[in-house]
Amino acid sequence: MLATVVRCDPPTSAKPGDKAVITADGRLRGWIGGSCSEPLVRREALRALAEGTPRLVKIVPAEAVKASRKRGELTMATTCPSGGALDIFIEPQLPKPLLVVFGDSPAAENLVKLAQLTGFRTQLVAQAGLGVLSVPTADAWAVIATMGHYDEEALEAALAFPALKVALVASRRRSAAVLAALRGRGVSEEALARVHAPAGRLRGATQEEIALLALAEVVAERRRKGPADHAALVEEAAAVFATDPVCGMSVEIKAGALTAERNGEAHYFCGPGCRDTFLAAAQA
Repeated sequence: MLATVVRCDPPTSAKPGDKAVITADGRLRGWIGGSCSEPLVRREALRALAEGTPRLVKIVPAEAVKASRKRGELTMATTCPSGGALDIFIEPQLPKPLLVVFGDSPAAENLVKLAQLTGFRTQLVAQAGLGVLSVPTADAWAVIATMGHYDEEALEAALAFPALKVALVASRRRSAAVLAALRGRGVSEEALARVHAPAGRLRGATQEEIALLALAEVVAERRRKGPADHAALVEEAAAVFATDPVCGMSVEIKAGALTAERNGEAHYFCGPGCRDTFLAAAQA
């Protein structure tokens, strides 16, 4: 994700145009301000990645406005002594989805061309390439368009990648035969349940029409499931952040962080002022 400072009211340690890259594991490279802004931007960048949408983060002095969240925008009040304000725009940089097409058929070749026109990266896999197949992304989809040639081998190779969503272009009778053959080879029912079959078939359809139908099904299923499978990674990375119970700012859970315990639960604070306020309230 790319985070860019678009506006600031001094005093701040950042200036408009400062940028940082936040990776999918929550690490930040660059500069968008110090301890008041960095944890919050890292957390919101992970949320932007999971949702696939950009957002504007406004960090303002606590006395200026109450914290609020609305679609595409978060306003967060900070108790940072500097009293400055920052607006930071976060853009998720999502890789193009990958469509892996198996086959030497005209349908397979047309499917690759159509997929490239609609924003997919493509990988065409012939029979000779099954043994060295590699699928490098979670947002990946496969269509078996071998049209009766090495259907079983291609499908088995695709199912070896648990994150790969698989569609088989075949008649219902042929699909049933292919799945039965894989059962005989010991492929699990759980793996076979990932296969959408038959896909892209319509009686009397041309090879071009078969390709179009198969791609339309992939696009529809991808839109139904969401932009990408980042949820697990994002959830794991976001777990390293806590919320300051006084000001609501994000605080990284790490050695040396300011903490206090109440009723057996650890609380994390952005600064000494918030922790002192919390402890005073607990003693009142």
